[in-house]
Amino acid sequence: MNKVLIICIVSYLIGNFSSAFILGKVFKNKDVRNYGSGNAGATNALRVFGLKLGLASFVLDILKGIIAVNIGNYFLGYDGALIAGIFVVIGHNWPLLLKFKGGKGIATSLGVMLYLHLPTALVCIAIGFFVIYKTRYVSLGSITATVLVPFLGCVLKRPFDKNFLICTIVLASMAIFRHRSNIVRLLRGEESKLGQRVN
Repeated sequence: MNKVLIICIVSYLIGNFSSAFILGKVFKNKDVRNYGSGNAGATNALRVFGLKLGLASFVLDILKGIIAVNIGNYFLGYDGALIAGIFVVIGHNWPLLLKFKGGKGIATSLGVMLYLHLPTALVCIAIGFFVIYKTRYVSLGSITATVLVPFLGCVLKRPFDKNFLICTIVLASMAIFRHRSNIVRLLRGEESKLGQRVN
């Protein structure tokens, strides 16, 4: 089987491991998608299940991004890691095992970026957390950090890598698309703030 195809399939399946869904089922006997935003991601897990399960979901989603790009790198080098990074996020956002109703890809994208280019990842993390701290809007911090990744990557990553830029643009585009309802709520002043818990 073609190595690129192997990377795409394996990375997508790794992305299908929905930590928010699994942890919610195991520890709370609840489907996280039936509560809060209806999203199977770490932020909704935090809002629905509390700090411990929310943080666990966040860490596990980061890890699956790191694992996928490591596999991609093993099979096809750095370009394989870039391909894996895109497909693990696709798997997280649109998981076949959950009828394509997944998360928004921020934590998994973070794991991908921590592997692909640590300086860019760290700067974007700092910016994202600063925005969240100032506004208490997780979505706004996530969107801001993700949008900046391609631009900061161009500045911080040397030599310039066209394939890296394409990968980060794809990741940012998916994140914006998945946050489109959040963007509408932010504009209307209806977005939930950090600390608001759903029962």
